[in-house]
Amino acid sequence: MEKKSAASRMVGWASEGWNAWKLAGWDLLQGNKWMQAWTVKKWGMLLALMAFLLGRAAILDQLAPFALAYFAVIYYLRKDLIAWVGIGTVAGCLLSPVAHPWSLLGELAVFLLLQKAMEKFERTDLSQVPVLVGTSILLVQGFLALVGQTGGWFPIVMAAIDAALGLILSLIFVQAIPIFAPARKSYHLKNEEIICLIILLASVMTGTVGWTLGPVTAEHVLSRYLVLLFALVGGAPLGASVGVVAGMILSLADPNAVYQISLLAFSGMLAGLLKEGGRLPVALGMLLGCSILSFYIGNQTAVLNSTWESLLAILVFFLSGRTLIHTLSRYVPGTQENLKSHYEYAKRVRDITASRVEQFSEVFRQLSRSFTQLAADGAGGERRKAEQEHFMNAVAQKTCANCFRQKTCWNEKFYDTYAVMTEMMASIDEEGKKAKGEIRSEWRAACKKPEQVMAVMREQYGLYKNDQHWRKQIIESRQLVADQLVGVSQVMEDLAREIKREGQQLYLQEEQIRTTLESLGLSVHSIDVINLEEGNVEIEIVHQYTRGFDECRKIIAPMLSDILGETITVTKEQPNDRGPSYSLVTFGSAKEFEVETGVAGAAKGGDLLSGDSFTAVELGNGKFAVALSDGMGNGERARLESSTALEILQQLLQSGMDEKLAIKSVNSVLMLRSPEEIYATVDMAIIDQYSAETTFMKIGSTPSFIKRAGEVIPVTGSNLPVGILSDIEVDLVTVQLLPGDTLIMMTDGIFDAPGYAVNKELWLKRVIQEIRAEDPQEFADCLLERVVRHQQGDIHDDMTVIVAKVNRYQPEWATFRWPGVSRMERPKVVS
Repeated sequence: MEKKSAASRMVGWASEGWNAWKLAGWDLLQGNKWMQAWTVKKWGMLLALMAFLLGRAAILDQLAPFALAYFAVIYYLRKDLIAWVGIGTVAGCLLSPVAHPWSLLGELAVFLLLQKAMEKFERTDLSQVPVLVGTSILLVQGFLALVGQTGGWFPIVMAAIDAALGLILSLIFVQAIPIFAPARKSYHLKNEEIICLIILLASVMTGTVGWTLGPVTAEHVLSRYLVLLFALVGGAPLGASVGVVAGMILSLADPNAVYQISLLAFSGMLAGLLKEGGRLPVALGMLLGCSILSFYIGNQTAVLNSTWESLLAILVFFLSGRTLIHTLSRYVPGTQENLKSHYEYAKRVRDITASRVEQFSEVFRQLSRSFTQLAADGAGGERRKAEQEHFMNAVAQKTCANCFRQKTCWNEKFYDTYAVMTEMMASIDEEGKKAKGEIRSEWRAACKKPEQVMAVMREQYGLYKNDQHWRKQIIESRQLVADQLVGVSQVMEDLAREIKREGQQLYLQEEQIRTTLESLGLSVHSIDVINLEEGNVEIEIVHQYTRGFDECRKIIAPMLSDILGETITVTKEQPNDRGPSYSLVTFGSAKEFEVETGVAGAAKGGDLLSGDSFTAVELGNGKFAVALSDGMGNGERARLESSTALEILQQLLQSGMDEKLAIKSVNSVLMLRSPEEIYATVDMAIIDQYSAETTFMKIGSTPSFIKRAGEVIPVTGSNLPVGILSDIEVDLVTVQLLPGDTLIMMTDGIFDAPGYAVNKELWLKRVIQEIRAEDPQEFADCLLERVVRHQQGDIHDDMTVIVAKVNRYQPEWATFRWPGVSRMERPKVVS
């Protein structure tokens, strides 16, 4: 197939453009369709306009690397608009006073040929654009320099510089042009991308060189307008940076405009310093900066012309809509709009995650319902009736099939025969110590083969009972699975609620905390407000602290307590990746009550390894758990069972599972771990640190005691240990503790120490009442010592006692009010 020339390609592009304009005109007649087409094409028109200006742009009136670099990047990123961009580029080059259109057409042709060759070998990639652009410019400009044979080596050197500039501009445009894509969703721009965007806009402005309106030049008006925009959005740093870059690009296009670098940079800095005041102060700052430098770099006429250019740029600046400023602000890091866009994106992600978690929760709930229905169907009366009929049919098949009285018994006397068979089956069911040979006389009268029927019935009954046993096991397993699925569903539902709560917009509260801490003179590097729910506050702050001064507990926590209206304390401190002098500090709500624990224990016979296990741990959401477990027997095996029970129970409770369901899950795990008869007692108290309400779960354990002033109150339960029965009933005992109460929990090694001839509960109450120790550890040591002394030093069983004392929390540092700091507004809690 004959390849098309570059000229024919341009004709084809022009034809496509004309067809597009005809379609747009037809859509204009159709009303709404034209509006839709305009919405789709507006970004294409913007990119085509930029192509036109870049086609006119030139450096030192000799180099024009902008057009091909821009065209090549568009070819990869927006191939659907390549015809418009090509027309705009060539049109700009044709109307340029310095650029050479035939040179640009040659560069475009070489680039397209190289691109087609790369596509043939399937090696097309955006990263190859700079190399293709540089090669195309070098080949065309080098060929023109060699053909011209004028100026010696200078044209060849300029061709190499033009190619290098084209390569660099391609790299810059690859970073900047995607910002104009209408489908862009990420509002986070790196500093390099912002600089590339500024270079692209400044390069576009150079295409207006030569456009004048009296003494006013278009490039100066646009450059100052650009400085005003970025100074209002990003402040002094960004305004000065834009001024430097824009002045540098303009000075490359026009050597007489070198002074624009200092003028635009200074005016951008002054304008950015006044950004908090809005548009008018920013405009006055820019006008003041341009006027000051104009006095030093020009005469009276130059000063007047510069003032007119600044005033025209200010007029365009005030005519710019808020949408443009808002959109630009979303891309500049550090602005409120940019922070808000990040929070909106994070909130969308959290909402999607929460929705998925809720869907999984509903799936588990539906599975639970299906397993519950299966268990109910398996245990129903209809099922038992069907099994009984199956049993009868099996017996009749084996005994009555070959009997000559079959028709008489099962047709004429069906009900009598069925009643006799039912009585025989009931007698086998009740058969125990009774001899198997006993057959009643009425059975012999009704059946000619009673011994054979009884033998077959006993055989079938054994199979029936075995089938019933395993069927019951399956039903219980189904019910257990259903209960566990309900627990998992509840945990996931709570997780979804927590995700939604964390997705609230808290950046305003973070900014309020940051402003307050900086007014106190503290160096704060980052603040993350995770949760502001009352009683469950969680705030993370990264700050640089001075060794020896605990600002977190003495200043930051009291200040947060004042603005939040509840006591806030430091819950965790850990090093940060920034360096050894940085610390990540977590602040959280202080509980109304605090729990202090102490443990004492001894193994049977003075051994090192005890079969008892204990734990005292925070469960989250203000819950504190104190637990004991006593495994069957002593030594390593008993310790393994007791520690397994506590570890699984602790993990399930920390995940948010219901207490009763957690105990049933532990019970099922212990039963499935080993076919041997093993069990473990569980004695757990869950203390609510906001109300001191305590829930006791006593699974086969000994009584616990609460010492309150001069009174000792026993707490008992009547549940079997876990691991014995497949289905256990869990009874919870709730007791309201008071500040100063001491909770004593123990294993049977201590409770049974007084012996069988003594009332153990009364003896322990008297011993506990006699102990005057206030510290929980000292109390536990004293109680264990009293028990060992009572047994004259002999330890007949594993002994463990855990003591927990409940006290009202008293913050170490009082709150203080800082002038100008108001109470923080908390977001509404997501239900």
